[in-house]
Amino acid sequence: MSFRTNTSAPATQSSSLSARSADRLSRFSWVDVVVAAAVLVLLYVALRVGKGTTVSFSTSQSAKVDTSIGELPYDAARSLLRMFLALALSTVFTFVYAYAAAKSRRLERILIPALDILQSVPVLAFLTVAVTGFIALFPGSMLGLECASIFAIFTSQAWNMTFSFYHSLTSLPRELDELSRSFGFTRWMRFWKVELPSGTIGLVWNGMMSFGGGWFFLVASEAVTLGNTDYALPGVGSYAGAAITDGDLGKVGWAIATMAIMVVGVNFLFWRPLTAWAERFKNEQSEASEVQKSYVLNFLRRSHWPQLLGRALHPAGQALSRAGRVFGVDDQPLVVDRTRQRTGDIAFALVSGGLILWGLIDLGHYLHDHTGLGVFGEPLLLGLATLARVVVLVAVATLVWVPVGVKIGFSPKLTRIAQPVVQVLASFPANFLFPLAVWFFLRTGLTIDIGGMFLMALGAQWYILFNTIAGAMAIPTDLREAMDDLGVTGWQRWKRLIIPGIFPAYVTGGITASGGAWNASIVSEVVGFGGTTLTATGLGAYIAHATEAGNFPKLIAGVAVMSLYVVSLNRFFWRRLYRLAESRYSL
Repeated sequence: MSFRTNTSAPATQSSSLSARSADRLSRFSWVDVVVAAAVLVLLYVALRVGKGTTVSFSTSQSAKVDTSIGELPYDAARSLLRMFLALALSTVFTFVYAYAAAKSRRLERILIPALDILQSVPVLAFLTVAVTGFIALFPGSMLGLECASIFAIFTSQAWNMTFSFYHSLTSLPRELDELSRSFGFTRWMRFWKVELPSGTIGLVWNGMMSFGGGWFFLVASEAVTLGNTDYALPGVGSYAGAAITDGDLGKVGWAIATMAIMVVGVNFLFWRPLTAWAERFKNEQSEASEVQKSYVLNFLRRSHWPQLLGRALHPAGQALSRAGRVFGVDDQPLVVDRTRQRTGDIAFALVSGGLILWGLIDLGHYLHDHTGLGVFGEPLLLGLATLARVVVLVAVATLVWVPVGVKIGFSPKLTRIAQPVVQVLASFPANFLFPLAVWFFLRTGLTIDIGGMFLMALGAQWYILFNTIAGAMAIPTDLREAMDDLGVTGWQRWKRLIIPGIFPAYVTGGITASGGAWNASIVSEVVGFGGTTLTATGLGAYIAHATEAGNFPKLIAGVAVMSLYVVSLNRFFWRRLYRLAESRYSL
């Protein structure tokens, strides 16, 4: 199997193609003018909106959010700017963190458990620390709050993308690994030419899901209460939060409409072209009869700007490739010195274990001085209630969304229809449904202990769906056609093709859905609208109340207990499935 490339053209044809390409570059069309104008407008809007991030503000006064309808376009632009900046940071973090974890056996023992903990730490906990730190770093400037908000959105995006890329690196098809070694690729060439293309489809779809996760926590990241002070930034999230607090259903409706327009617009202009472009990295021998399509991507391909940009960046790419030789050649020996390896493992374990032990002792002293270690008792018990909701949610989401995801992933036509719909649903913040949820729970008598699980599902179940779609899309077309030719259908088709094909992606979706459910419990176990607040019994509500009150010992205890539950669940269940996926179900 290999990536689809057009490398079989004779030299004469290549020369003629180059000549025709140069001739086309000399004739600009109206398409080039439109693309250039769109880029200039985009840069102008970004610079215009970015000016508002450096204005001054007072940390001693509670923020007042302007909820006039005329402010919504500007608020939407501010929110979009934060979302894309956070996505860029998440992508860089994904490449560095996942690569380090996949390539170093020792670092993997630290980084992957740390990633389990990071994805279980609530966004509100990150935001509490970030607001305090960035305000101190940029005193009296709105830039501090902007950095804190972007960091909070980053924490809702990065972990899912990192898990996906890490898994693609550890389950690289054997023939691609042998190709890299046999040609003596440098490690940079291996990453850029082999590993990144192999993981592109999963990374794009998980990036789309992570972007939806950023929308989900937009209200929490743009407006936060710390102690007795409210901090808020212009944005759709803070607008919706203020409207919900005021009990103004009309303005909540405007916020929902704005959010839907933003999600659909970003999907059409950004994610749809990206998913269609990623199809070129599908690992197969025969080309699919149906492929992803994007009007925006087709329009861009008619423009000469991509070719001109590629020519302009070509020298930089060559220089980067030459610089990448310092990382060595992909010729790692298959046989290692066991004595040397064991000595290094012991030294690494002593150093890392000593640092962790020192941190735990210091944390224990802090809690002992303020509340005592008994503070862990209540969150441990409340965590059992939230754990039950998480287990039920993941199980039901698996039964419902895996078949749906396979159906969508196997049909490009259905993908075009379903992608924007699923993106809107996945991006819909649970906070926006609080008015309807409060009314429904009070009208039907349904307790928030049960009803809160449906709100949690808004922030968790889509990880399973998106990863299943990505897994189904990555199954080579020639394997599917072989199954059709052999007449394999029904359960045998699922057993022989679909389950093995989507299993690695599903495990990534399951582990991130589990972590997302724990995170979503914080905004789903405390539901309020106007003067009515419903509170469920659970760890999420405990952390939400501790954050609102500015009670740092309880917040630390709640976050530590949530991390303990998530890491234990990952260690005893999801990691075993990961090992199974790596050993048996790599394409």
